[in-house]
Amino acid sequence: MIYALADLHLDSTEKKSMTVFGNDWENYQKRIFENWKKIVKDKDIVLIPGDISWAMKVDEAKIDLKKIDDLPGKKIMMKGNHDYRWQSLKKLEDLKLNSIKFLQNNSFIVENYLICGTRGWVNEENNEFDEHDLKIYDREINRLKNSLNYINSDLEKIVMFHYPPFSYHEGKFNDFFELLKGKNVKYVIYGHLHGNGHKFVKEGDFFGIKLYCVSSDYLKFIPKKLK
Repeated sequence: MIYALADLHLDSTEKKSMTVFGNDWENYQKRIFENWKKIVKDKDIVLIPGDISWAMKVDEAKIDLKKIDDLPGKKIMMKGNHDYRWQSLKKLEDLKLNSIKFLQNNSFIVENYLICGTRGWVNEENNEFDEHDLKIYDREINRLKNSLNYINSDLEKIVMFHYPPFSYHEGKFNDFFELLKGKNVKYVIYGHLHGNGHKFVKEGDFFGIKLYCVSSDYLKFIPKKLK
């Protein structure tokens, strides 16, 4: 089985409250771990598209990553906008975690699917979008291309984003989604939207691609089964 759950926002210090996004976040860390253990088996795959830990440095994040590592299943995770310690892929890989792989400029084959993706970025419709944002946006586009082309395979693809691949207010697909058309993509998953942001969620079958929001609070902190 392949599951997905974004925005774990783990905090080993328990000093960072997520209830700013609503009371649904009460006791969320305990609920994530309990639900995960009930559903996920050791042979399963869990995709985690970003915002994994509030830790600022790799050494601090190791506590949270070790908790995930100890959970059932194999995990593939990537960077979100709050994963501040994700400055070096090598430093994360040097943690020697047993069941976690990191997605950045690469891809992985699991259960006859090719897992690709990148963080994405805010849309150009944002009134505060500036040259700095454009630089990051273009870099993320290139990372998506690198990921899609990393393994030459005819397998169907599951593509992970952290940011939604569409504009919030218009629901128009952005450059990230447009790149996926005609690329044998079966599923696209994204996170990032919390609380009142759920009103912008876009899901369904578009151009033959199944699109799902997998933000943890949107899923009631229950991993979503993709297939």
